[in-house]
Amino acid sequence: MADAPWRILALVPLGEDLVRPMFADLDVEVGFPETRDRDGMQAALAEAELVIGDFTGTLRLDAAAVGAAPSLAFVQMPQVGVDSCDLPALSAAGVPVANTAGANARAVAEWALGAALTLCRRLAWGDRRMRSGEWPQSELLARGTREIHTLRVGILGFGAIGSEVARLFAALGCDVSYWSRRRRPDAAATYRRELDDLLSSSDILIIALPRTAETAGLLGPEHLALLPPGALLINGARGGIVPEDAVLQALDHGRLGGAALDVFEPEPPATGHALRSHENVLLSPHVAGATAQAQLNIVTLVMSNIRAAIEGAPVVNVVNGLDPVIRRR
Repeated sequence: MADAPWRILALVPLGEDLVRPMFADLDVEVGFPETRDRDGMQAALAEAELVIGDFTGTLRLDAAAVGAAPSLAFVQMPQVGVDSCDLPALSAAGVPVANTAGANARAVAEWALGAALTLCRRLAWGDRRMRSGEWPQSELLARGTREIHTLRVGILGFGAIGSEVARLFAALGCDVSYWSRRRRPDAAATYRRELDDLLSSSDILIIALPRTAETAGLLGPEHLALLPPGALLINGARGGIVPEDAVLQALDHGRLGGAALDVFEPEPPATGHALRSHENVLLSPHVAGATAQAQLNIVTLVMSNIRAAIEGAPVVNVVNGLDPVIRRR
């Protein structure tokens, strides 16, 4: 068994012609579910040792899936989020789970900066009216435009993405603060505030938190009410951290002057969802981290970790605290 090829199960929704060549130089067998549904995944998990997870979240590695994988030794998620993995179940089974932390940090940070600039200058609002034949110069100015360097920026979460967001906004002259559940020693140049203090002093609030049991629904109406009137909300992290009905309520009551949302719960939002027609909302379809460079970074990290797992070297970015040296079961 020790000399047999490692069995990789790829749950990513990519063609076999794209995935197989990535591992052509390794002594591995690469498999795929026969059908992209729960039954297909469960059947394929029976022989899997190394799993590359599904970044869409369709094929979730919950407790039942873990129970169907007696040989599972390692899960590599091709993204930062691991909310589609049952970490307690995987940890109990002795299966390390790794993500690709940092691979798309610059991409998400640039999206957040672009979204903030768009909201500050009402660019999307003006573009829509210009395309309909209007010349809304006075109307756009009446809606209020702001220079970003005059605004206070608060960041929720200070991992790889949050720290890169801080660096970009600070370079434009913004006063930047952050909140995270623990103080970050690498954030010496950025002031840490308690959550309520951060909210009350943020003209632009940027969500850079993972979706966990602790952060789901973190910012409800009571917390959003602490923001300065006309504040801007930017979420390129995960849906559900800020409930969408709370966002709409804050927009309609003037607490929020605008919101830029790349993530939703569920995804995609319904065709007739009120966010789709709200004048002060900028929407994008969960692509904040999806640049060509970020995708190359993710592929490189996934391949490097799979190689390390096979060769007995420590993998990186293990999120559930287990030994990073992968051993066959």
